[in-house]
Amino acid sequence: MHVGIDFTAGAWQGAGIGRYTRELIGAILAQSPDLRFTLFYAAGFPGAAPPPYLPEVRRLCASHPRTRAVPIPLPPRRLTQLWHRLRVPLPIEWLTGPLDILHAPDFVAPPTRARTLVTIHDLSYMVHPECAVPGVAAFLRDAVPRTLRRADVIVADSESTRRDLQRLLHIAPERVSVVYPAVDERFCPLPPEMCEPVRRRLRLPSRFILFVGTIEPRKNLARLLEAFARIDPATRRQGNGDLFLVIAGRRGWMYQPVFETLDRLGLRDRVQILDFVADSDLPVVYNLAQAFVYPSIYEGFGLPPLEALACGTPVVTSDNSSLPEVVGSAALLVPADDVAALTQGMSRLLNDDALRAQLRQAGLEQARRFRWEASARQMIEHYHSLSTGASHEATTRALR
Repeated sequence: MHVGIDFTAGAWQGAGIGRYTRELIGAILAQSPDLRFTLFYAAGFPGAAPPPYLPEVRRLCASHPRTRAVPIPLPPRRLTQLWHRLRVPLPIEWLTGPLDILHAPDFVAPPTRARTLVTIHDLSYMVHPECAVPGVAAFLRDAVPRTLRRADVIVADSESTRRDLQRLLHIAPERVSVVYPAVDERFCPLPPEMCEPVRRRLRLPSRFILFVGTIEPRKNLARLLEAFARIDPATRRQGNGDLFLVIAGRRGWMYQPVFETLDRLGLRDRVQILDFVADSDLPVVYNLAQAFVYPSIYEGFGLPPLEALACGTPVVTSDNSSLPEVVGSAALLVPADDVAALTQGMSRLLNDDALRAQLRQAGLEQARRFRWEASARQMIEHYHSLSTGASHEATTRALR
């Protein structure tokens, strides 16, 4: 069986879908010695800077003797325009050779003659269009339904996303398989001697609450700043020093209100923005935090809270969308629009040692339910069902 995988997100994106793609495909390759894989990806114009995660593409190919990479000499945006805006009917097989299965892990699939598996991570652009870049939202509203009509298997990251697919795009639930993302084993409790050098190098404070994610409207950071500012002085100043909020994430889109709120509340000296944190440092940063907070308005899965649980860090997060699925009973849940509840949740995690110990143990147990090996096995089962023709028939077997 020859499986073609669109690895563009894995080659270019540091967090989110990029990390999902790298982790999942690595686990699939490790469990599929008899399958043949082609990882194709937008490689940028010749002579331009290569994708930042090109070494990972090479590592994956080296780890699996029947895996090869096919770079496409276009930037990701140009390739998207070619296939999905202009709808040029250039099948991926012209570059990869014949495929049995096409695995598209990032919402849309290129033209292909193969059976197709596509992953839909969330429908945030429809549920909260005010939080999305208008051009990207318009593209997804057009391209995703076309991809879903042609897909043989639709994978969702959560039951929440499966319900959204039914509610908003009228996709029958039986057409959608839930395959949960997972947490890598490097996210685990770590000893102080491993953590302190990273604290010094990143100049992290002795006491901090942590947020990890892109700075953009859906992450609800303006309300987080409001809630952090309301934590009482006694809680802020206990122990080894003043309490900080550390935000680990790059500026995404429509981030200006977050910084305006930061200035309005006078929090510049109590909030540290790390920008992007390297994968090798991220488990340590989780371990160093007194608590993790994730007040997102909507998530298709929500990987950062799960990573925090796996590191033994107590979590307070929103009670909406997929987040209760991810954290179970191992975190404090609050309404995303309730600043007072968010303040109270963070204060409880900081002041109640018994609660912290209880949530730490529950979080470690919850995180063990999500392993990339299990996610990969589900995907491999879909590959085999597609190859034998046992899955949902596509609406067309012509060129797609």
